[in-house]
Amino acid sequence: MKAISPLFVFLILYLATSIIAQDFYKVPIAVAFLVSSVYALLTVRGTMNERINIFAQGAGNPTMVLMLAIFILAGAFAASAKSMGAVDATVDLALRYLPEQAILPGIFLASCFISLSIGTSCGTIAALTPLAVGIAQHSGFSVPLMVGLVVGGTYFGDNLSFISDTTIVATQTQGCSMRDKFRVNIRIVAPVAIIMLIVYYFVGRQMHATPHLNETNPWLVMPYLAVVLLAISGVNVLLTLSIGVLLTGVIGMLLGTYNVFSWFSAMNEGIMGMSELIIVTILAGGMLEIIRYNGGIDLIIRTLTRNIHSTRGGELCIAALTCLVNICTANNTVAIITTGPIAKDIATRFRIDPRKSASILDTASCFTQGLLPYGAQVLIAASLSGLNPIAIIPNLYYPMLIGAALLLSILLRYPRKYSTN
Repeated sequence: MKAISPLFVFLILYLATSIIAQDFYKVPIAVAFLVSSVYALLTVRGTMNERINIFAQGAGNPTMVLMLAIFILAGAFAASAKSMGAVDATVDLALRYLPEQAILPGIFLASCFISLSIGTSCGTIAALTPLAVGIAQHSGFSVPLMVGLVVGGTYFGDNLSFISDTTIVATQTQGCSMRDKFRVNIRIVAPVAIIMLIVYYFVGRQMHATPHLNETNPWLVMPYLAVVLLAISGVNVLLTLSIGVLLTGVIGMLLGTYNVFSWFSAMNEGIMGMSELIIVTILAGGMLEIIRYNGGIDLIIRTLTRNIHSTRGGELCIAALTCLVNICTANNTVAIITTGPIAKDIATRFRIDPRKSASILDTASCFTQGLLPYGAQVLIAASLSGLNPIAIIPNLYYPMLIGAALLLSILLRYPRKYSTN
């Protein structure tokens, strides 16, 4: 048990303290990882230099460094695109041409597309929630339903976006490309998204409330479209994000939304916005390497897989572990960072396709995060709408259904091409 004790230190410090304080954001997660990482160093025999070298091997391995580079470019792209007005333009264009009767599925579709484009559920919620609340108030529709529709749709993009933190971590820890993970993931969740669009269409047929939209320039959406298309085409993710950042600068300056210095400032703001995630990733990577060195990873895998003898069981194990850690951390990215290396070992042992294991990690984390009343996404939506977080949870149909779809994909071995028996 000593080998995995750093994980218990982290959970006790973060989870237990957060429960006592009744606030999951009272204890900064970077501090919790720092303390548990220092403790992890104390569990290793040898000189301090030898201990630090083991930690550094995990914190600075090639996969980790590539992941950090992607985080930096993703932050620069997201912030520079937002600064040039791309988020507002995407919202306006997504809703402008919808008939009144299609407002409900239209908002859901806009939530899906915007989160897919900008790679963040929280940013999409911040952009769309006020609009959804206004429509609900003018149409007589349930405000919790409208807010739940927005929050639910953001998990579509969070799960599939090529610049989402969860996608980056899931693919890098499992050793597969984002394009291949996307191909597996879309087959699991696309039927759910289609079902939700149909349901929302029939629910919203009686709606008569066209949102007020401002005139916008469609060129502002081009960086998002370029990143999505390049990523799907298989272009290297670092090159894709670099092109996206360059496009925000060129288009932004041509349209006069900012100059070269404000472009640099926006990129810097985005990179700094990734600083906590970068720090957490480094600390978690080093801590998990020490746990592995002490035999902790093998112990966890032996315990979890004691009665498992099939690929199906291994996939269920990965999904369950991800959900459990996500509940404890209230952060789907941190959950994948923590469980990713363990999931990789389980996938290797039970011959699970890395593209499927990456999809399981990402989808299980989005499913769990979508049902946590203390998760950042629900708390942001509650704050912007004036609702109690508990009132939003029952309306998050999409996260609930992708959890069911994931379970069925494991049990029924779907997609067949990526699911060995």
